[in-house]
Amino acid sequence: MTERFTGNFTQQEPIPDEGIDAALEVLRHGRLHRYNVAEGETAHAALLEQEFAAQMGSKYALAVSSGGYAIATALRAVGVEAGDHVLTNAFTLAPVPGAIASLGAKPVFVEVTEALTIDLDHLAQIVAEKDAPRVLLLSHMRGHICDMDRLMQICDGAGVTVIEDCAHTMGARWNGVLSGRHGAMAAYSTQTYKHVNSGEGGLLISDDTDLMARAIILSGSYMLYERHLAGPPPEAFEKVKYITPNISGRMDNLRAAILRPQLAKLDDQCAAWNVRYREVEEGLRNVPGLTVIERPAAEDYVMSSFQFLLLDWSDAKVTEVVRQCADRGVELKWFGVAEPAGFTSRYDSWRYADTPSLPKTDRILKGILDLRLPLTFSLDDCALIARIIRDVVGRVHQAG
Repeated sequence: MTERFTGNFTQQEPIPDEGIDAALEVLRHGRLHRYNVAEGETAHAALLEQEFAAQMGSKYALAVSSGGYAIATALRAVGVEAGDHVLTNAFTLAPVPGAIASLGAKPVFVEVTEALTIDLDHLAQIVAEKDAPRVLLLSHMRGHICDMDRLMQICDGAGVTVIEDCAHTMGARWNGVLSGRHGAMAAYSTQTYKHVNSGEGGLLISDDTDLMARAIILSGSYMLYERHLAGPPPEAFEKVKYITPNISGRMDNLRAAILRPQLAKLDDQCAAWNVRYREVEEGLRNVPGLTVIERPAAEDYVMSSFQFLLLDWSDAKVTEVVRQCADRGVELKWFGVAEPAGFTSRYDSWRYADTPSLPKTDRILKGILDLRLPLTFSLDDCALIARIIRDVVGRVHQAG
């Protein structure tokens, strides 16, 4: 009998009871705006920032309306302006180059490797050129972390400021250092399909006093920056408060209330995702024609999704794999598809950016297949998903 999966790839686990109770309390008193507090009350947004800064080991944290807004705010804070060029990996999602373009700046794409990380040799080549970009927006796309020690050596040597997009790596580490703790600033997402869920939302961290003062003003603090428990001291705002525009993108207390108990359980959640990831990984090893992404020992990953490669397969054969898996209940996203679909896209999908020649990346994107691993899936579910993919890939590969 042909096996079929009946689970839902977009169904997230429920919000913890503590988050529901806190959200109901906010709804009952009606003070959703982060600066609207009763006498003696501390806003959930301010507490969330304080708790997240402590969790990440950073001096400062800022809660905002989305991960994309956090990235754009970081770019503005480090001084990116219209017409500037900003480096970023060619394997990423639309909000990353979109944040660059929202400032009137231009994305400059860097090749990616078969490990799905930024090509450090290509990066080193670009930053060595005359008039090379001096900001790198590094996307840890789909939870894959490059050699951060070498990346920072390249960037520090060339005077390149690094902003980390940690939308897929909250709680992950490289050589024991938390993702987001290498660059000048780091942005995180709390959108539904990320590691904590508030529907939409973002967090921004930094140890740099001046950068975070600018970010808080940019977010729309209305001179109420002293209410940020994880912000710089008041004197840090004196030189920026009248010259930094308000581009309002604050997080509200309702979302912050939902997030706080989820962040408290982040380590347990990360461990649960990784067990599911390894179940699928083990089930897909040694399948002819299928490449499993091998993870370096220095990387402590957090994988709420799974990627594998069908390198050098024809479009027709990859399409057939996607179709047959869908017929059996397994939803695969193909990053090689010519037109963007759902949450997938390629660097050449964004017509507002110049499209360079990236042959290595083109080959890899043609072969990337991706699936979500929500915590609503059991280990048996993950084993079944792997068996179905294994069977379909084997059949299509064998058919020639």
